[in-house]
Amino acid sequence: MDIVHYRCAGLDISKRDVKVCVRTQEPTRARAKSTVTTWGAVTSQILALRDHLIAEHVTLVVMEATSDYWLC
Repeated sequence: MDIVHYRCAGLDISKRDVKVCVRTQEPTRARAKSTVTTWGAVTSQILALRDHLIAEHVTLVVMEATSDYWLC
């Protein structure tokens, strides 16, 4: 299988926290590197998560959640 996104993240969101798996792969390497972290659900932690994803040069983020989310 070909890898299309070399820097991506998967977020598992709950009411209390967010589990984040960042997968990175350099075009010259055969294996991807995965890092899993947990972030709180308060504003400061969400902003820190944003900074973390930017620092990792993530180009694609996918989200999984089991709760209802409303758009305002």
